[in-house]
Amino acid sequence: MPLPVFYIAALDSGLDEIDLSEDSSKHIVQVLRMQTGERLELTDGKGCLLTAEIIADNKKKCRVSVLESTIQQAPEKNICIGISLIKNSGRFEWFLEKATELGVTRILPLVCERTEKQQFRYERMKSILLSAMLQSRQCWLPELHEPVLFCDFWSGTPAIYQQKFIAHCMEGEKGELTDLLNGDLSSKMMLIGPEGDFTIEEVDQAVRNHFLPVSMGKNRLRTETAGVVAASLLCLV
Repeated sequence: MPLPVFYIAALDSGLDEIDLSEDSSKHIVQVLRMQTGERLELTDGKGCLLTAEIIADNKKKCRVSVLESTIQQAPEKNICIGISLIKNSGRFEWFLEKATELGVTRILPLVCERTEKQQFRYERMKSILLSAMLQSRQCWLPELHEPVLFCDFWSGTPAIYQQKFIAHCMEGEKGELTDLLNGDLSSKMMLIGPEGDFTIEEVDQAVRNHFLPVSMGKNRLRTETAGVVAASLLCLV
């Protein structure tokens, strides 16, 4: 049976023993009812993975002894989803969870012209990513940006991606994402708009910055659903 995995932000792989946080200690001792002598894994979300053994099963300060330290290879694909904030925070959190499980490496919340909600609880959203990373037994935490205005993010972020797409529901010339994805390229970015879709001006701005307009099928998808579909295709193709 796989060992349970826990997150520790400042992970020093050179230490022989580590005191875990009160939250992790409580979960280990009270929830999982783990005891001295049992083993677990620790990661910092940056590729470091430690195998450790509990040597003091205290619910406020669980202490573990490090048995093995390894560095996990970074994800082979660099996948960024730029997605509009949406009115329903629960649905946005669902997207964050699923995108992390699928292997997205960067998430860029967007504030578009038709974005209805601009409030963003960064620490809450990061905690969703952490839980999803641990649940899916990964050692690399996706990079989560603060929200950025759609009109302002062109200067740096998009330039590093080999394939760049913008999905929208308007009539016009656009390809099918499944036809355009190149499996030989590892660096890809997708832009997903708000409930009311991108404006024509926003699509034109993306095209001027070398984004390809695409469709993801004949059905109209919610923002968070479109984000998960895009994440699935970009991560798996």
